[in-house]
Amino acid sequence: MAVVAGVVFFVLRALMALVPGLASARPIKKWAAAGALMAAFGYLLLSGSEVATQRAFIMTAVVLIGVMADRPTLTLRTLAIAAFAVLLLAPQSVVHPSFQMSFAATLALIAAYERGLPWMVAGADTSMGARVALWGGREIAALILASLVAGLATTPYAAFHFHRIAPYGVIANLLAMPIVSIWVMPVGLLGLVAIPFGFDGMLWRLMGDGIDWMIAVALFVAHLPGAVGRMAAFGVGPLLLGTAGLVLMCLLKTPLRWSGGMVIVVASLWAVRAPLPDVLISTDGQALAVRGADGRLAIHRTGRDAFAIKEWLSADGDARLPTDKSLGEGFRCDTAGCIARLADGKFVSQVIAPDAFEEDCRRAAVVVTSRELPAACQALTVDRKVSRTTGAIALRRNGEGFEITAARPAGQDRPWARATAAPEEAAPTASRPNTSRPAPRDATPRAEDLEAGD
Repeated sequence: MAVVAGVVFFVLRALMALVPGLASARPIKKWAAAGALMAAFGYLLLSGSEVATQRAFIMTAVVLIGVMADRPTLTLRTLAIAAFAVLLLAPQSVVHPSFQMSFAATLALIAAYERGLPWMVAGADTSMGARVALWGGREIAALILASLVAGLATTPYAAFHFHRIAPYGVIANLLAMPIVSIWVMPVGLLGLVAIPFGFDGMLWRLMGDGIDWMIAVALFVAHLPGAVGRMAAFGVGPLLLGTAGLVLMCLLKTPLRWSGGMVIVVASLWAVRAPLPDVLISTDGQALAVRGADGRLAIHRTGRDAFAIKEWLSADGDARLPTDKSLGEGFRCDTAGCIARLADGKFVSQVIAPDAFEEDCRRAAVVVTSRELPAACQALTVDRKVSRTTGAIALRRNGEGFEITAARPAGQDRPWARATAAPEEAAPTASRPNTSRPAPRDATPRAEDLEAGD
């Protein structure tokens, strides 16, 4: 957005400056700002008006209107106006990564340029400083610092939403952003202008060459050792605390702002030490993950959907793919079902055939099935009735029991997810077994494991 508005502003002002009478008698700077504002609005419509683009357009509009009104432009007030406008139009966007990362990066950049970079506006007092400025040294340093500041500001949100950290983001931005700013976007704008005249083909090819460079940079950085840092899932608490630390560092003007750094350190430690689930159960009960003694998830599924498994591995900071054969090594199966051992030696059972219920209810700590449980069970049970009402479930070992986290907690009523059952009907259950059930089936490998677990 800034490149589009900037290029249009520069071109319009330069063209009007070619007419001496117009340049000396009329406010061509304000006229160029008005034209750039219209171009930015057109780009907003063409790009699909996503949250990040809305933020960029509102901030750009405030800057351009400031130029037309002879007022200061890029300030924290501008960012506040943009945030208020976006939330007024789409209040739900506050929980989306696009809103969070866009405003966090912009807040950090404005604060850095306002308070942390006095040398950016200082003059070149020495011949060496003049030579550095002449060869673009300040611009390169500013680009590196901007990439570093924006990358650090968005790291907590990338880790929370995508469970990934990009340690080489500065390198990628340093190699790709100059090409985007001076090649890809200007050529794209010229291509749009040339469409009515039929001269746009060559311009699109040139733009494609610039995009190829961006792709090459992305592939190069992605293949560097340690290019993809994985982060296990953590709760909203560390994210909110880290956001508070970022706000303190960016808004306060006194040395007290460095207390925000301490808050961010505490939030980072909290996020790293967040407890991981011991059992994960998919919405339909056909995919089950159990954390073994080695700390990694063992996963078994009876259906074909690999989406849940991919998300589980990502949230666990695990680099394995859903097709990795090592995922199933912690399970032992027969025709009636499968079992896996928790880190404390207790068993989790996934029942496939009805005749496995009686034995597994007596001996396993957790029984999972895509069927409906025929009667009461001593173990913690998650059957089809529970899965339909609560959705996917995560279990964390809590002493002798489990702490249960459901995608749709029982009794929760939201406009987009209406409650479908009473609280006592929608939760996993554990009760004494029904003694009228059939006797256990003949011994099998998984039955021997259950017996050993007893």
